[in-house]
Amino acid sequence: MTALVDAPPDSSPRPPARGRGRGRRLAVVASFLAPALVVLGALVVYPIVYTLIQSFYGTGGGFVGWDNYVTMFTNDSTFTAIRNNIIWVIVAPASCTILGLIFAVLLEKLSWKAAFRLIIFMPMAISMLAAGVIFRGMFQENPNQGVVNAVIVGVHDAVTDESNYPGAQPREDVGIGSDRGVIASDAEIATGQQQNFPLVAIRPNSVPDAAVQAAQPPPAGPSEVTGTVFLDVIRGGGGTDGRIEPGKLGLPGVHVDAVNADGTVAGSAKTGPDGTFVLSGLDPGSSYRIALPASNFSEGFDGVSWLSSTFITAVIILSYIWIWAGFAMVMISSGLSAIDRSLQEASRIDGANEWQVFTKITAPLLSPVLIVVFITLVINVLKIFDLVYVIPPGASKPAANVIAVEMWTVSFGGGNDMGLGSALSILLLVLVLPSMIINIRRFKEERTR
Repeated sequence: MTALVDAPPDSSPRPPARGRGRGRRLAVVASFLAPALVVLGALVVYPIVYTLIQSFYGTGGGFVGWDNYVTMFTNDSTFTAIRNNIIWVIVAPASCTILGLIFAVLLEKLSWKAAFRLIIFMPMAISMLAAGVIFRGMFQENPNQGVVNAVIVGVHDAVTDESNYPGAQPREDVGIGSDRGVIASDAEIATGQQQNFPLVAIRPNSVPDAAVQAAQPPPAGPSEVTGTVFLDVIRGGGGTDGRIEPGKLGLPGVHVDAVNADGTVAGSAKTGPDGTFVLSGLDPGSSYRIALPASNFSEGFDGVSWLSSTFITAVIILSYIWIWAGFAMVMISSGLSAIDRSLQEASRIDGANEWQVFTKITAPLLSPVLIVVFITLVINVLKIFDLVYVIPPGASKPAANVIAVEMWTVSFGGGNDMGLGSALSILLLVLVLPSMIINIRRFKEERTR
């Protein structure tokens, strides 16, 4: 009779409860992601979807299909905005990145690093609105208000000896007249004679500081005509009209021409501090009309119209570069501090100069940082609004228009066309998306290294 032997217990491992473990992991992940997904959906996904739907409706709330997109691409102001955005993308990010790279490299060579970094980065602490107000004030056309034109006019006046007397008129009944801004003698003046020009209606601030007491003209030679151009006014009154007397100032820097009968200029001169002039080299025995050209009586050089339609975009881009060059410098400085310096030292030992070290070693090692900075700035300039809205005066706003400003104008700035504004928003989103995707891919590549 065979003995009954107990079977050994089954010691093979049981399969794990994969379903339950996976479910718990998914629940944990969902509990952590749910708040972020809710916020993301409420603040990003929902507005995008709503804006996309709204872009197919007109001002009255009716469905208009693609009409808003057709209007957007057939509107002159939208074309100006797109053109300006292209200019922004080409100029501003590249300029900020290049300047940031230069500043970051210079920062390593300076002994006063902290002060330099503070000076360059300080504009980042100023709001875009305040920066716009600052630049609008700096670039005012009036030299008495705009510091840029004040400097330009000051330099111009320092290197030229031209003077302008806007509004000047000849004294009546002294043998000179005015025609189309030109002040000239009524009769022809023969060589060896004199012709004075007593002028009035000149603003006191137009008389240069170099002006002195008007003097009698020097005697004229046989091939000369002399004279004096003076302000025929004495402060406080008095004096005889048309005569050179104490208290009457000469007008320096006035151009004087001797004009032939056929209108050609036979000779020219310029008045001195006492207003006297000598027209020399003339034909002896000939007669000429002595004229003061109209250029003497223009408003003169008052600087550049920086805020006009011609220069307004350049001024706004300059203000953006002033603000964001510090951001690029800090980002690139961080990348510069992380590169392997032994490669630079090895290249110097091998005989490379500093330019070769910079172009062959430093710049290639910094290329990932430079790309991230550049793409970040591209995204930023595509959405530029504050500076473009604040800096241009009313007459120059259409020339400085960009997509973000156009979107605000047609939606809330008087247009009240939410459909067209939504279409512009979608256009802006489409333009920004490629740069965002490139940046995200760069971040993933950096993380996987």
